[in-house]
Amino acid sequence: MSTAPDTAPAAAATDPKGGGGEQQRLPLFALLALATAVFVTSLTETLPAGLLPAMSKDLGVSQSATGQTVTVYAIGTALTAIPLTAATAGWRRKKLLLTAMGGFALANTVTALSSVYELTMVARFVAGVAAGLAWALLAGYARRMAPAHLQGKAMAVAMAGIPVALSLGVPAGTFLGDWLGWRVAFLSMTVLTVVLLVWISVGVPDYPGQGRGERPKLLRTLTIPGVSPVLFVTLVFVLAHTILYAYIATYLKDLGLGGSTGFILLVFGAASLASIWIVGAQINRRLRGLTVGGALLVAVASLLLAVLSDTTALVYVAVVLWGLGWGGVPTLLQTAVGDAGGESADAAQAMLVTLWNVAMAGGGIVGGILLDTLGSESFPWAVLLLLLPVIAVVLYARRAGFPAHRPVAEAGETPDRATVPAPTGSGPAA
Repeated sequence: MSTAPDTAPAAAATDPKGGGGEQQRLPLFALLALATAVFVTSLTETLPAGLLPAMSKDLGVSQSATGQTVTVYAIGTALTAIPLTAATAGWRRKKLLLTAMGGFALANTVTALSSVYELTMVARFVAGVAAGLAWALLAGYARRMAPAHLQGKAMAVAMAGIPVALSLGVPAGTFLGDWLGWRVAFLSMTVLTVVLLVWISVGVPDYPGQGRGERPKLLRTLTIPGVSPVLFVTLVFVLAHTILYAYIATYLKDLGLGGSTGFILLVFGAASLASIWIVGAQINRRLRGLTVGGALLVAVASLLLAVLSDTTALVYVAVVLWGLGWGGVPTLLQTAVGDAGGESADAAQAMLVTLWNVAMAGGGIVGGILLDTLGSESFPWAVLLLLLPVIAVVLYARRAGFPAHRPVAEAGETPDRATVPAPTGSGPAA
């Protein structure tokens, strides 16, 4: 996430070599490095879900206790995203990104080698702290790499790491863990992160942080028009999604589809990737429409699962609609809060990251309560009820928060906001 104001006078991202010419293409090599960083953060968080039996056996604790390795990760992110973003506001962006990814390499290595439950939990907390730092940085980093009219597409490329991690990374990590052991799965994450550190060093441009006089007050950010509605939508939308996604294996098992969980998640991931492509192409012109449409698609999917889940074909239809609705949501919400935050975009992004992880932790808790009291069939109804206020707030915040058009210009025009300063250092552009 960028910490320098995104209202610099430059009309678009300029040549890193100082030529001053307007860059009209996406720096794909650098953006793919950010997408890989997103992949690492997402997969590190969810990888234990597919490795719980083996991890619990080696650590000598129950599977429910081992499952808390996911919870403590989310807690580490939620507790530290805001204070760390404020504390590192003056750091150069590449240095900060390298530090965050180095934290992942360390935490995954310790997790792979540890035989002590308490040490594993500490390592997972450290990974969550690194995630909080990375998530508050990555969205703005992608925005700053691209000219104003391509910022939505840049963020879509960077955020593609999320569905790839969930749909392909978790099954692949589970397979690797079953084949060679769960420790190898975590060590493979370390190897990938080391490669990524080199990639970032040579292929990602650097940007300055903020000076002391430019750093926004975090609490004041809430008073900026549009920020609070986006944060509310983030909290409730992610909560709704997580209630079902966190217990999807249990839900499908109760439907008699437990043996198809991996394939169903693959279908969900493919639909999510399609959603990201659509959002990246249309986000500048249809920010509010895409957000409403995404919420409606997830709501329809929930309704299908609630009333017609006894038909296997309709379960697959619901999963496709769910993926199409959800896949672009991270890009939409991070773009919306960045646009609304303006010069306080860093603070707004840090708050979004915090609430996102609070919602994930809350989704696991609420889902567990629903499962114990009402059964897994209550999940779709809970999602549907939570999405009603989400849609209402998006429609209400049409002037600030979720405008129909992003406050950036189309190609060839002079953008009035969200422009990008020139990078420093080397970084090849596609």
